[in-house]
Amino acid sequence: MLNIVVFNGGRGAATIIPALLQQQGINLTSVVNAYDDGKSTGEIRSFFGMLGPSDIRKVQQLMLPENDPDYDKHLRLFEYRFPATCDRDTVIADLKAFANGTVAELVGILFDNKRVLSILRHFVGEFLEGLFLSQKAKSQVFEFADCSIMNCIYAGAFLTLDRNIEMATRSIDRLFKLKGTVIPTSIESKKLVALQESGKMLCCEAEIVELRSNVRIDRIYLVDHELDLSNIDAFSTDEKRLFMAKNNSFVTVSEGVLHAVQHADIIIYAAGTQHSSLYPTYLSSGLATAIADNRAALKIFTTNIGADYETPDYKASDYILGAYRYFGLSDQRSFNMQDLFDVNLVNQSRLKPDETYVEFDEIGFIDIPVQLCVGNFESSAEPGKHDGEKLVKTILDLYDATKNF
Repeated sequence: MLNIVVFNGGRGAATIIPALLQQQGINLTSVVNAYDDGKSTGEIRSFFGMLGPSDIRKVQQLMLPENDPDYDKHLRLFEYRFPATCDRDTVIADLKAFANGTVAELVGILFDNKRVLSILRHFVGEFLEGLFLSQKAKSQVFEFADCSIMNCIYAGAFLTLDRNIEMATRSIDRLFKLKGTVIPTSIESKKLVALQESGKMLCCEAEIVELRSNVRIDRIYLVDHELDLSNIDAFSTDEKRLFMAKNNSFVTVSEGVLHAVQHADIIIYAAGTQHSSLYPTYLSSGLATAIADNRAALKIFTTNIGADYETPDYKASDYILGAYRYFGLSDQRSFNMQDLFDVNLVNQSRLKPDETYVEFDEIGFIDIPVQLCVGNFESSAEPGKHDGEKLVKTILDLYDATKNF
């Protein structure tokens, strides 16, 4: 059995995770951070004081077993979002009826499996009980508009399992008998903020994701609670850096992630949005050390194919340099690049005329002591995105070569 760990975000997993799951003899672990605080996930975080389950949910959906007779029902459950025009009282009444056993349908889905039905009822009941108390304490009401039903179920699992997001995630894994494992980077509920090189503060993960600017992000930070930035707007950029350094709070990587990394045969850094999905993971204390100390693992870094709003002017070399920078901030230890990365996969095809491709700056890799693997990793069916099967074949071939198979 080959143990593979992938560091990824939600959407960034959509090409490589399914391709890895098609392989026989692979034990797959996906590691994601859960600092998302946008839209309905922000509601969940606000009312339950928990990390955001949205990226966890997206990856676990990819791992639903297609051979399960209830696969279609489970997929519908993962995909279901309450309509934007839903009536809040009706939603609560329907959830109550499901939780107390009056009906066997949840959001129109009939569950025949008694085990699944019983656990879902319990989680929904816990969600409702916690919600009512939180609403009373906050003197606010929870908005169900466009909310994922699975986010509500994750909240119920979180409350059931002593407010531990990793245990909640594993309970969903067992409930749906997933083909792989998803683990949150940390169980500590922190807020993600960023400082742009211009000095502008981005006060939450949602602002980073929705950024529409050509100004680079200077650095991201993790903080214990939402910051009131109104009083520091007048600070100079250097003062803001100092202020954020004083308020930055490193998290400890979860035990589950540590165990997976320590026993990994292959470690893959997937493509994705850097400052919201990937760099926050690399900031976790203990993670870089665990990766560096696993000297037997093959460590593959994947550069993005297309530019995104977070990194509009990044060249290919900027991606691995950025990852290396954030790993260097996480532990009180100096790492060589070779401790963390063995190979960097860079795409050089351009199949989509109107795509803004990441430029392969060959000169930028001159001082990067990592094997460079440049090729066509782009999907012909979906130009601008990676072809998961091409990536996986290349990675497994590289692994076989290192093991002299």
